[in-house]
Amino acid sequence: MRRLWPGPHYGDGMSLDTVRAYFAALGREGELLVTPGSSHTVADAAAAFGVEPARIAKTLAYKGETDDSCELIVLAGDARSDNALFKSRFGRKASMLKPEVVLTLTGHPVGGVCPFANPPGATVWLDTSLQRFETVFPAAGSPDSAVELTLPDLERLSHAAGWVTVSKLPEN
Repeated sequence: MRRLWPGPHYGDGMSLDTVRAYFAALGREGELLVTPGSSHTVADAAAAFGVEPARIAKTLAYKGETDDSCELIVLAGDARSDNALFKSRFGRKASMLKPEVVLTLTGHPVGGVCPFANPPGATVWLDTSLQRFETVFPAAGSPDSAVELTLPDLERLSHAAGWVTVSKLPEN
């Protein structure tokens, strides 16, 4: 069973504060990275944190099985979601959340959607595209934040439901 952070800020725009409180409760608040500018895109985040774009762990938000649920898929920055793989894994069409419902269902704003401190209806999945790296950089609740984590830490701290393959890597 997933353990969820019972933060008071779901849906009210205080996402970075919620993630900060979550990490503080674990004694890891000092690991959060905040940039002076936006790291809203993979390219911006890679430049801001000085890493290759593939190591930015982007979190994509898809509609869940019910109107008040969603699937959060964390994948490598260079990976592309594959609709056929998603449908094969989840048994339904891949339908990304509309920007106006992202904050409500994930607890985080567009650009800061992350796998931490999510509401009960958000299920986190880790895509196997991340398994190429020792550490990755997922967002931490705002478009200007991230945290560097090993894959075991990411899996544990995100309370991931498991690993899936719903993406394709670019061909070289």
